[in-house]
Amino acid sequence: MTIPNLLTILRVLLTPLLVILLLEKRLSEALIVFIVAGVTDGLDGLIARLYKQKSRLGAFLDPLADKLLLATTYVLLAYLNLVPTWLTVIVLSRDVLIVLGVFVLFMQDLPFEIKPSLASKLTTCTQIITAIVTMGTALASPHPLLKSILFQATAAFTIISWGQYMVRGVRIIQEAGNEEKDSRQ
Repeated sequence: MTIPNLLTILRVLLTPLLVILLLEKRLSEALIVFIVAGVTDGLDGLIARLYKQKSRLGAFLDPLADKLLLATTYVLLAYLNLVPTWLTVIVLSRDVLIVLGVFVLFMQDLPFEIKPSLASKLTTCTQIITAIVTMGTALASPHPLLKSILFQATAAFTIISWGQYMVRGVRIIQEAGNEEKDSRQ
């Protein structure tokens, strides 16, 4: 087991603690756990690249750990009325649709690489910043306009990223169909 994979597993294990803290409305402590989880996310990727510890397991686990952490966070923040429900629906819908798309490609035995796009990275970044600012309201109240802008930016990047993944998935399926058609001729 590589260090990056252990860090990813730690991030998964921090999620239930985050759930407990959020449900108990202990936002300051939840924020600390969320930040620690975020640091493990950055470290696992950095260590994997620097020490050539990239693995197939890590390529699969890392995005799942991210989705678990962020989806759980957004569901609970919406439950606590700290983020709008519509934003949580957008965040969750994107993740569900991406997982379904990966499942479809896998079931069709189509080769694909799990590689985040720039929009996907910006989506994750805005989702994290929005969650941090929202949980940080226990420490200081941000201006309502800042939160509104963050909610809208997070929604926009999330939708753009989902669209890119949809285009990428459709392209993979079309190319496989064209190759199959060419091989029959």
